[in-house]
Formats: sequence, C-alpha cells, structure tokens
Amino acid sequence: MPEKPVLVLSHSIGTDHAMWAPQVGDLLSHFQVLRYDTRGHGASEVSKGEYSIEMLGRDLLALADSLGIGNFAFCGLSLGGAIGQWLGVNAADRVTSLVLANTSPKFGERSHWETRINTVSKGGMAAIVDMVMQRFFSPHLANSNPYACAVKSVLLGSDPVGYCGCCAALRDFDSRQILRNIPIQTLVISGDRDVSTPWSGNGEVLARDIPEARSLQLPAAHLSNLERPRSFLAALLEFLLPGLDEVRRSEAGFAMRRATLGDDYVDRAIARTDDFNREFQELITRYAWGTIWTRPELDVRTRRLLALATMAALGRWEEFAMHVRAGLQHELEPSDLKELLLQTAIYAGVPAANTAFHVTQKELDERGLQPPLKEAKK
Repeated sequence: MPEKPVLVLSHSIGTDHAMWAPQVGDLLSHFQVLRYDTRGHGASEVSKGEYSIEMLGRDLLALADSLGIGNFAFCGLSLGGAIGQWLGVNAADRVTSLVLANTSPKFGERSHWETRINTVSKGGMAAIVDMVMQRFFSPHLANSNPYACAVKSVLLGSDPVGYCGCCAALRDFDSRQILRNIPIQTLVISGDRDVSTPWSGNGEVLARDIPEARSLQLPAAHLSNLERPRSFLAALLEFLLPGLDEVRRSEAGFAMRRATLGDDYVDRAIARTDDFNREFQELITRYAWGTIWTRPELDVRTRRLLALATMAALGRWEEFAMHVRAGLQHELEPSDLKELLLQTAIYAGVPAANTAFHVTQKELDERGLQPPLKEAKK
C-alpha cells in the first residue's frame, strides 16, 4: 500500500501546533500530518533579533528535509499563510497544493507592527492578550468557544522575544508583486468577521492574483479553523483529496462495502448476482458505497450510526440487523448502540426503538456481548 501524502499545517502568530487539534484526527485518515511550532513559538528555538518570512520558510524546508519529506501539501493560517506564499514562489517544486487561510499578501501598516513590538517588549504578552483574543475569535463566541481558553494560555505563555521576531517578519512581508508567480493550485479561506485580515484587500487579493486560486469565506473571525472547525475541515478535504472517476468510484465503493459489511456478506451477495439483479448491485456499489460512504467529511463510525438510526426509524429490520452485526465486528460497541436507540425512541417513536432493542439484544446475545453495567449502590 502506498504511503499517504504529507500535509503540513502551519499555525498563526501567537499560537502553536496545537491550534490544529480539531482537524488533525480526521486528517490522519487521509494524510501523514506534520504539525510544527514556528520559530519563536511553542517548543521551537527562540532566537534573538528580527525574523523574516524567508527565514521561517527555510526553517520549514529544513525540517522537511530532516524528516525525509520531499513533496507535501501545505495549509497555513495567518503567519502560516505568509510562509505558504513564500513557499509557493520559492519552493513550488516541493508543494503539491496550497491552502492560505485568514492571511494576506501585506499585513497592514508598518507602524501597527512597530507599536505591537514596543508594547510586548515593555509589557510582555499580558499587555496585548485582550486585544489579540478579540481578533482571534468573534466577540459573541469568545467566551463559549471551547478552544479559546487554551489559545489564551498559549498566547500568554509565548516568549515575547520570539513573538516580536515574528511580528517583524509580518511587518516586512509584502508579496503583492509576486503572487502571479505561484503556479500551485491554491485555496484561499477568509473569515467574514476577521478584522485582522478581512476579505477586502487581503484574501480578495490572493484569490485574484494567484493564477490557480479558488476561494471560500466562512462565518468566522481570525482563527477560522477553531471557530468553524467542521466547515474548515470539509473545505480542506474537498480541496486536497482528488475526485473519483466512474471506474475508481466503483472500485472504492467495492472496497468500502467489504470494509463496512465484511467479506462474508459481500461474497454471498456476489454469489447471488445474476442478470436480473446485476445492475442493482452495481448501482448500490457505485453510488451508495462509492459516492456517499467514501465521502471524507464523516467518518465510517458516524455513517454507521446514521444508517442504523434511519433504518430503525423506517422499520427496515433485515438491513438494521445486518448493519448491527457489521458494526459490532468493527468500531461499534454496545454502548454506542444503546445511545443510538435511546435517541431513536425520542425522535422516531417508542415502538420503533422497542423493536430495535429486541433485534440488537439478539445480536449482542449471539456474540456474548452486553452493555457495561453500572456499579450497584450500596
């Protein structure tokens, strides 16, 4: 089996590699993922002096070389997006696809960065934390976003020297005249509540001037991957994963059907195929398994649960039992099925859930499985 392609994730200024936590689990199903801390951030070296985007880009290339990585797809947000632009111009032979999120070819006026550098140099990270957090997250979500607290802790724990070094890199960065030299297919992601790099004059310019660029706007502030984690992930997967032609869709559907239902079931179905039902078998293999079940936006476990809930609600008991058996042979556990059926009772009715519990209990008994028991109260 060929190795999965490499995807490099590059974070914003004032964060670290953990910024990508909401996406990395799902991405690992399709890529080898390299998350790293940019110079001056996280566990990386904090060298004194001013940095440049070229320096940070060469840092990444050196890291890739040390790991034996030749080609890679790249996704960078904010500061990471500036690094991505540099790579697109200067290392296009290494980058297969480019995602530039909440970033810009020029990050505002020089005086803005000089003020921030002076403020952090005198007062440390605490002097800017409130202002930065207001930019990172939409105001109405700042207190409820589950990632905001961790981001704030990372920001406060950042080394002021490294942070100021990266501020200088953004202060001096200007790629407006060379964007046309990026020959790589590029996705530009912007947030319509992003006051740091709004679409107008920032993402708009990238999408217009990079020849192979397409764009997407999310209802989010600057850290759009944390504010709209599933939408951001879906955009990445749709852009980075190749589409399937009809032949490969049938092949992928056949492989998914076997992986989901098991070889024994599929072999029996194949053995029963004749001139009367052949087109039907091809239909479900190509479209149900090859088009829907292979979509990367939902994992197989989630699709199993959705299929079971739908079949219980519609009373498709033969198919329901078959999917329960297949699920228990793979990633589903009795506790998953119990929660699914309780949900079914509320939204599809007690009679449907009652039958589903009986069918499921039979499958559990045949396998000697039982839901976990709660400890009795003394």
